[in-house]
Amino acid sequence: MEKIQKHNKATAEKEEAKPLDKPEQFLFQLSQIPNFSERVFCFLFQSAFRECISSVLRKVEILQTVCKTLQSGKCVMQILGLVLAFGNFMNGGNRSRGQADGFTLDILPKLKDVKSSDNSQSLLSYIVAYYLRHFDEDAGRESCVYPLPEPQDLFQASQMKFEDFQRDLRKLRKDLNVCTAQTEKVCKSSSEENLQPFKDEMEQFLIQAKTELEAQEKQLAATEEIFVELVVFFSVKPKSGEKDVSPNTLFSVWHEFTSDFKEQWKKENKTILKERVKMAEECFKQAKEKAAYSVKPKHASGIKAKLSQKI
Repeated sequence: MEKIQKHNKATAEKEEAKPLDKPEQFLFQLSQIPNFSERVFCFLFQSAFRECISSVLRKVEILQTVCKTLQSGKCVMQILGLVLAFGNFMNGGNRSRGQADGFTLDILPKLKDVKSSDNSQSLLSYIVAYYLRHFDEDAGRESCVYPLPEPQDLFQASQMKFEDFQRDLRKLRKDLNVCTAQTEKVCKSSSEENLQPFKDEMEQFLIQAKTELEAQEKQLAATEEIFVELVVFFSVKPKSGEKDVSPNTLFSVWHEFTSDFKEQWKKENKTILKERVKMAEECFKQAKEKAAYSVKPKHASGIKAKLSQKI
């Protein structure tokens, strides 16, 4: 911009001066707008705010949903109950391990490594099959719903840090205060003809942005409380070097387990579907054979019927 202004001053008194190209002319005209830099800052912040607040909101909602599902989801509790029940059954001869009231989460990813005596089935595949056949009425149908949080959601949750969210919201708060000051500056120093529509648009945006930011700060605080409750619920301990349990420590275990569980869940659903199809074919075959054997006697007709009537 400085070079453009120098060029204009240097060529102002020259008759055959080389004119500016269209891009440079456009920039020069923009620079003539009162409080141009302040206006640009406000508009850029308005665009960046929408993107940033939406990103934080989307991630926090995933985190909150995952926490609530793991702590109070009916299907999650049923599956954990099966893990405990079958674990106690397998350790039935051991007084200390066969009567456990619970287990630590780090056992979950290891279920796939516990094999049957003939090595044909894992404890995980058995639990999945038992759950589908005894707890899920829609097993083998298109309406069958995966009972645990999606592995992809758990992976995303494991990569999140509350410190990052807090830092992003603090920066938004800081920039929002600057934008408010810049807007007031523009409104005070601009003439009536240069005031609108900037004034109305920015005032409306600032009111909405403050409301959304406060709501997001409250939601983040509530989500952190839910996460702490979940950590206590599962009795998870911090890793070495951690002061508090991080989302990565908790959700990485669940991500591995649910990934393995979903793989077996898909296989077992296909098996059940094949069984349903085979059963339906058998029922149809039996019904067809039964219909073939139950032939109704035909009524006499024609000449034979007339002769019978005369006799």
